[in-house]
Amino acid sequence: MIAFAKSLNHLRLIGFACAATAVLLGFAQPAKAANPLELNFWLSGPKYDGRVAPCEAALGSISSQFHEKESTFWNSALTITGYGNIHEVAFRPWQSDNIPRRYCSGSVRLSDSSVHAVHYSIIEDGGFAGYDQGVEWCVVGLDRNWAYNPACRAARP
Repeated sequence: MIAFAKSLNHLRLIGFACAATAVLLGFAQPAKAANPLELNFWLSGPKYDGRVAPCEAALGSISSQFHEKESTFWNSALTITGYGNIHEVAFRPWQSDNIPRRYCSGSVRLSDSSVHAVHYSIIEDGGFAGYDQGVEWCVVGLDRNWAYNPACRAARP
């Protein structure tokens, strides 16, 4: 009998909770569309101008990033000592709504006198925190962490 009374009290408590929830939901207001201020204030999408630097503008950045990567992560003294045959491969190769990129290729001479192909892209608003242009690059044969494998294919359009 005591167990029956406990279960009855438990059912009453559940019923009361359900009724309270229904009452609260009955007073809730439906969702509304954004007002004109919300539509026009801080909700603008990306505005890309398509102004991306020429291929030669990224060479200094590639040299410094290559040296930093090799010395910090791979304990290597390799540095880029020169560039050759730098040319544009593609500009905005996909539809115009994508982030503008200029794809370039060429060759690099390293401090050990070896010559390797380099593939890179200059990205509008691709720098730190979306400020300034960013560069993604890969030196064929020295993609040690396989970020752009095979043979830097992922660094090309």
